[in-house]
Amino acid sequence: MRRSSGAATSVTVETAEYALMDAAEDEMWWYRAAHARVAAVLRARPGPVALPLLDAGCGTGGLLRRLAGTGRALAGLEYNPAAAARAAAKSGAAVAAGDANALPFGDARFGALVSVDVLCHRGVDEARALAEFRRVLAPGGTLLLNLPAFEWLRSAHDTRVHNARRYTAGHAAALLRAAGFEQVEARYWNSLLLPLMAAQRKLRAREPDAASDVAPFPPWLDATLHGATRVEAGLARLGLRFPAGGSVLVVATRPAEA
Repeated sequence: MRRSSGAATSVTVETAEYALMDAAEDEMWWYRAAHARVAAVLRARPGPVALPLLDAGCGTGGLLRRLAGTGRALAGLEYNPAAAARAAAKSGAAVAAGDANALPFGDARFGALVSVDVLCHRGVDEARALAEFRRVLAPGGTLLLNLPAFEWLRSAHDTRVHNARRYTAGHAAALLRAAGFEQVEARYWNSLLLPLMAAQRKLRAREPDAASDVAPFPPWLDATLHGATRVEAGLARLGLRFPAGGSVLVVATRPAEA
């Protein structure tokens, strides 16, 4: 009975997090900033544009909807079937329900693969997932990952969304090189807000029932936080590299076949 009760609680929490994501990802400052970063990297390193782009772990489809305006063919993968259906409805992309450890796609199918805060999940095996990402990418294809940074930033949010791992830029880059990728670049972002993020997470860590970080913000606060990410993005375009941040964005290329 306890095991059954625990499973039901886990499903309830996961369903609640998907609902929060679905409601927040078009307007909440973090999603808008993350999606803008992803779009900017893809403009610089699109991979073979004649081939589709895959969002592996697409959640309820916010990023796919953001990328729909690029004119590129899009596909998604999401473990939760209800979220996969919502992502397809929201974005118009072809979204499959499946596992990042065993992608239901053929070899060299995609010109780019994006995966936002998925490799860190407790249900994902890093080595298997990265091997699958490499397998479905065409030679010269772009892999773009967003990952949560620094174990010392672990909080109730990680528990709520089942994050098992947090990363440094160096660790993330080494993982991709070991998985056979090249031209690897890893950078921190959400850096200007890192002190506020750290303080908030340490304070909320004392609350046993603290919720995840995905929640509506007062409009003035959301606009202020998003403004900080835009200032940071502008500084990054000028060449400034930040030594730390709340997230790591890492981009790499599947090498051409020998």
